[in-house]
Amino acid sequence: MKFRFFRIPVIAPEHAEDALNKFCAQNPIASIEKQFVADGEKSFWSICVTGLENEPAARNTKKDKIDYREVLDEKQFAVFARLRTLRKGLAEREGVPAYALFTNEQLAEMVRQQIASLAGMAAIEGVGKARIDKYGEAFLRALKQGLENDLSEYRHEAEPD
Repeated sequence: MKFRFFRIPVIAPEHAEDALNKFCAQNPIASIEKQFVADGEKSFWSICVTGLENEPAARNTKKDKIDYREVLDEKQFAVFARLRTLRKGLAEREGVPAYALFTNEQLAEMVRQQIASLAGMAAIEGVGKARIDKYGEAFLRALKQGLENDLSEYRHEAEPD
C-alpha cells in the first residue's frame, strides 16, 4: 500500500483539487479518508489516499469504436448499411434502442458470413432465439436482397460489350 496526502484549502481549492483528481485518475485507489481542519481562513480538508501497489490503474473498458467502412469491402458495407437502416426503422417503431435488435458487430458478421438461413444467424455470438423469431426473417430478406444486387452487378460486369 502507498499513501499520498493532500491538503485542499477551503479558499481557492482549485489547484489542490486538480492535483488530487489527477492522482486518483492515474492510480488504483484502495481508500480515501478525509478530515476537515477548522482554522478560520486557513481551514482545509486533509485527504489521505491509500493506493494499491503493483496494480494498473482502472482503464476505460469501453470498446474502441470500429469503422466498418475500413473493415468491410465496399459491397459488404452497402449491405451492412442496408441492415442498419432496417434495424433503425424497426427499433424506432418499437421504441427500443437499435442495439437491442442486433449490434453493429452482429450485423457485420451477418454480412461477412453471407448468412442465408435462420440457423446461420443463430450461430452468431449473442443472437438468440427471441431475436431470430422476431427479426430474423426481415434481416434475411435484406441480406438476400443485398447479395442478389451484388450478383446482378457481377453478371452485368462480366457481360461482353
